[in-house]
Amino acid sequence: MLRLLATVCLYVLGNAIGIFVASYVLEGFSINFLSLITVAVIFTVIVVVATPLLVKISLRQVPQLTGGIALVATFVGLFGATLLSDGITITGVTTWILAPLIVWLISLIAGLVLPLFLFKKTLEKHQESKA
Repeated sequence: MLRLLATVCLYVLGNAIGIFVASYVLEGFSINFLSLITVAVIFTVIVVVATPLLVKISLRQVPQLTGGIALVATFVGLFGATLLSDGITITGVTTWILAPLIVWLISLIAGLVLPLFLFKKTLEKHQESKA
């Protein structure tokens, strides 16, 4: 249970970092800093729910889409977050194209790097116990 909670927290934190970076880089993307965590949670829930649905649809209808499911799910998550929260605004076609790419990429990097920093002691103990 603790592992699941840590995974969920890392996922939300990684998404929050991705959303923040996108808002910093893209002119048409703004986020109310106070609502960043709320938007990240909404975004994460939408992505977690949308991803399996998109995979199922793509396998039946458009198999070529399966490789881009993460980007499509990120787009859907951002779209849903803009509908459900007043804390995020995305305007302009270019911003709508670049925002999912930036959020997905930064979230991916954060998902790989954050555990190394946040759970460094746990990883070290695990490695010591193997030796």
